[in-house]
Amino acid sequence: MPARPELAYPGDAAIKAAMNRTLTARTAVFQALGDGEHTLTLVAERTDHAFVTGRTDLSIGIQPLRLAVLSEDAFCAFRMLLVFALEASTIRSALLIATTASQPRPRTRGWAVRDGWLHPLDTNGLQAAAVPCPDAMAVEHEVHPAPALLQLPDSDEENPHD
Repeated sequence: MPARPELAYPGDAAIKAAMNRTLTARTAVFQALGDGEHTLTLVAERTDHAFVTGRTDLSIGIQPLRLAVLSEDAFCAFRMLLVFALEASTIRSALLIATTASQPRPRTRGWAVRDGWLHPLDTNGLQAAAVPCPDAMAVEHEVHPAPALLQLPDSDEENPHD
């Protein structure tokens, strides 16, 4: 028995479809967040019960359209984790938390990954995910409801999430 369980390979078609959904999801999240400085954190539990996280800091401008990332490597790692979360064969659950720098406190919104897409967390679920552990020194966040994100149908597969 291997020391670490093997994760099943989902197949090229499933990965391609998840990559397409990831592009659509990222675009929808960026539009939902709007102008500003944002931190996106993705926390996922794999099917072997290991937790993995991805975090990226970015700046978005809508007029004119602009996206600047602090670290290309962090952005690429975040993007690939989101692909695997949306594909779902190797991920049990995942949360995407977006924090926007604002005054007097940062704004936080979040989405849960379910059925191959990002679904808004209710404010209670988000509060539980965003609040630091007791005794932790952290900035208080304003929790805002996340908007539902428009999901386009996958063009490469027969609607597997119905």
